[in-house]
Amino acid sequence: MLRAVRHGLKISAEVRQALHEKRGVVALESTVITHGLPQPTNIETAKSLENIVRENGAVPATIGLLNGEVHVGLTFSQIEQIADPSASAVKVSQRDIPFAMAKKLHGGTTVAATMFLANLAGIRVFATGGIGGVHRDAEDSFDISADLIELSRTPVAVVCAGVKSILDVGKTLEFMETHGVGVVVHGKSKSFPGFFVPETDFQAPYNSESLEEIAAIIKHGRSLNMSNGMVIACPIPQEHVAADPTLIENAIQKAVKEAKKQKIVAKEVTPYILQRVNDITKGRSMKSNIALLENNARIGAKLSVLLAGRSEPESESSPVRAKAQVPKRKVEKKPKVVS
Repeated sequence: MLRAVRHGLKISAEVRQALHEKRGVVALESTVITHGLPQPTNIETAKSLENIVRENGAVPATIGLLNGEVHVGLTFSQIEQIADPSASAVKVSQRDIPFAMAKKLHGGTTVAATMFLANLAGIRVFATGGIGGVHRDAEDSFDISADLIELSRTPVAVVCAGVKSILDVGKTLEFMETHGVGVVVHGKSKSFPGFFVPETDFQAPYNSESLEEIAAIIKHGRSLNMSNGMVIACPIPQEHVAADPTLIENAIQKAVKEAKKQKIVAKEVTPYILQRVNDITKGRSMKSNIALLENNARIGAKLSVLLAGRSEPESESSPVRAKAQVPKRKVEKKPKVVS
């Protein structure tokens, strides 16, 4: 029986079987369905991502909440259910999971929540668009994504297109370094990708063109019982870049100013800015968004297949958090007194 069953997760039969047989499984988030993309593009994209994962030899596990129950491996009908605007699905980060469960809500899981739940289920690879990070005005707002905290304590490999260029890329990389998060660019250059653009002015600590080598890095980390996650940053393919980087940057700056003026804060900031950037670029940024999601799903599937099987060293720690093994106290037997 899978360990994750004890945590009350509703794991689909397909995902459960794949995990039992040690085949490649890729976790997929659901906020892209509930909050990231408009109808019907959101449903079409969700189905496309699952198909791409299957075509590359792995099993997709879209994670979300239905009536307060956590599902690992949503069916197409369940995806349509949480995508329905009348369902009023909420955006669920890691901290929101117990609240959404208690309130029996529908919910789309963010990067942080998806990582946490994937780890509970025993899934080692998660493919998404871009991770959250340190916001550009963090010195005043203290706005730092929970994604980074989850990456520092949850051993899941996150395949993404870097951080969204609406964020402070340099501070985000510094934050991850401080908190022990591994960062590898999958490509020829160490230049850290910026979601809509394949390169930024900032360098990642490592890069590798070989997924086999990246899989080996992940396996060594797990063999050492390291509890941090790893970011595999995959630059958006050049043919899918939305527009000139200057145009994207100008659109972002305009959207950020609008968000401040309208006092949009916390987890509502990113969806607002992405929508405004899409409006300003006349839909070109959304096409790029979908293209990079599909690229990451493809790479994530290939990576999960490489990590699958019995070659990965087993960790003795809990799948939730690495814990120190406390030695049992030795109890000395008292000699019997014979009267």
